[in-house]
Amino acid sequence: MTPKRARRFGPIAPPPGLPVRVAANEAFLVPLRIGYEKGEELGREHIQSGLTRPADSHKADIEGAQLVWVPLWRVDAAVDGDSAGGTLAAVCAALARDAGLDLALQLLIYPGTSAHQDSPSQQRYAQGLVLERAAIDWFFGHYLNTPADREDWRFAPLLLPDAQGLAPAHVCLAELDPMVDEGVDYADLLRMAGVPVSLEIYKGVTHEFIKMGRAIPEARQAQHDIAQALRQAFAIDFVIEQ
Repeated sequence: MTPKRARRFGPIAPPPGLPVRVAANEAFLVPLRIGYEKGEELGREHIQSGLTRPADSHKADIEGAQLVWVPLWRVDAAVDGDSAGGTLAAVCAALARDAGLDLALQLLIYPGTSAHQDSPSQQRYAQGLVLERAAIDWFFGHYLNTPADREDWRFAPLLLPDAQGLAPAHVCLAELDPMVDEGVDYADLLRMAGVPVSLEIYKGVTHEFIKMGRAIPEARQAQHDIAQALRQAFAIDFVIEQ
């Protein structure tokens, strides 16, 4: 599967105030945002060529994932993404396993994981909230080349043939989100494969809430929970007094 089009996004270092920066500061990690330009980023060979160089992970050459987390004193890494970035992070976690790269954590924030948007939550929250069904259809209409691409596990990680041996996962979901059901389903898939999973569903919030830390307490709590998951994954047990 090759996406129709892809553009480089974001600076290499996320700007201050973004959830990734807030969580990174609390967890004493360095977040790196990974851009992509070509149309082959979801191709196994393209991603794997970057994932097979763990010593270079701090140079941000793991292509295809939205974020890679690097402790200040080590080169271990975790992958993170929200929404479609969560899909990419899940895919990179699987490809990392296949490439022999041990990730500390896959952090999936309301990821897209289903081949078809037909879950109860997709129907229940199809209109009136931040992410509507019409927008989802538009996004996928510009991303997929053919209907057959929906059956590619790199588009729909729920179709991953084997989830055993994947990195531990922290799954962050919003209650009022069309994608909440497939997030729960993917967490269940990982658990059934023996992957350690922590799952948090934040009540009364919708897609994109993680970026609303200046406005709603649920976002700030989610950012704190993400930081704690990262600290646990990287065995960071110290605290710096402010």
